Amino acid sequence: MIRWLCLMFTVAGLGTAVAAEDYSLSAREAFEAKNDPAAEVLFVDVRDPIEIMFIGWTDVADINIPFLLADRFAWNAERGSFPLPRNDDFTAQVGEALKANGLSDDALIITMCRSGSSRGAPSARVLREAGFSNAHYVRHGFQGDRVKEGKQAGMRLVNGWQNEGLPWQTRFNPEKIFRPET
Repeated sequence: MIRWLCLMFTVAGLGTAVAAEDYSLSAREAFEAKNDPAAEVLFVDVRDPIEIMFIGWTDVADINIPFLLADRFAWNAERGSFPLPRNDDFTAQVGEALKANGLSDDALIITMCRSGSSRGAPSARVLREAGFSNAHYVRHGFQGDRVKEGKQAGMRLVNGWQNEGLPWQTRFNPEKIFRPET
């Protein structure tokens, strides 16, 4: 499909850079890849565990390794939130998860955050830069996009894992959730 998209963009005069940078999967594609018994797949939820606790989780994910971790000791009064510095051990932790699951560095790695943009795409890009060339992310993440107008404006009810009707629950699996080392 990517080759076809590259050809389509080249014919349209847009070049191949756009398609070459698109390493996203739909939620349904991620689900199907994970459930393909012949595929080597590591499915990583990259959200902070506190977010998962309030939003929900899919046990289809193999592991939770946060790409950004809330710094609960620092409060940003201007933004009204905790800062979210990058998890410096992220790529190493993904590498360890591959090994723990008996997968090679060439296995398909799928990352998923809430919406796909702020952590899903960057985490897949960082993994690719670290040599995991088959890293992809779920395009609209776990919750999907926000409704733009009407009574439900601002609510995440468009696309994404939950809105595709894929399996999820309100409680996470304690065997898979990230716990910082103390």
